[in-house]
Amino acid sequence: MLTRKTRLRSKAQLKARSPMKRASSGRSTLKSKAPKQSKIRLSAKDEQCLVRVLGVCNGNSATVVLAHLNGAGVGMKSPDWQAAYACSACHEFLDGGYADSGIWREQRDLLHLQGIIRTQERLLYKISR
Repeated sequence: MLTRKTRLRSKAQLKARSPMKRASSGRSTLKSKAPKQSKIRLSAKDEQCLVRVLGVCNGNSATVVLAHLNGAGVGMKSPDWQAAYACSACHEFLDGGYADSGIWREQRDLLHLQGIIRTQERLLYKISR
């Protein structure tokens, strides 16, 4: 067993401090992990699926979200204007579910791009009325 030859010195006691204060703006200084809800993302609520993968689409407008184009880089997303309104089933298909379906990646990308064009047309219609 190891023994100490010199006695441990006692350190000054820690003073009690008040809790940490928030930044002057009232916001926490830590960044939020949740994505910012842009107007385009919010506009997907209750929309119809515009990707429409045959044999996959569930047509449930309650599950429609904005499905971003792949390829922006690790841990990054494409901008919101490069996304399509997709139901939960089509979104899962676009995010890798196509691998077991016999569809090539290029075909998946084409389906997604067609959905993006339909979504952009829908967004233009919404702002023009």
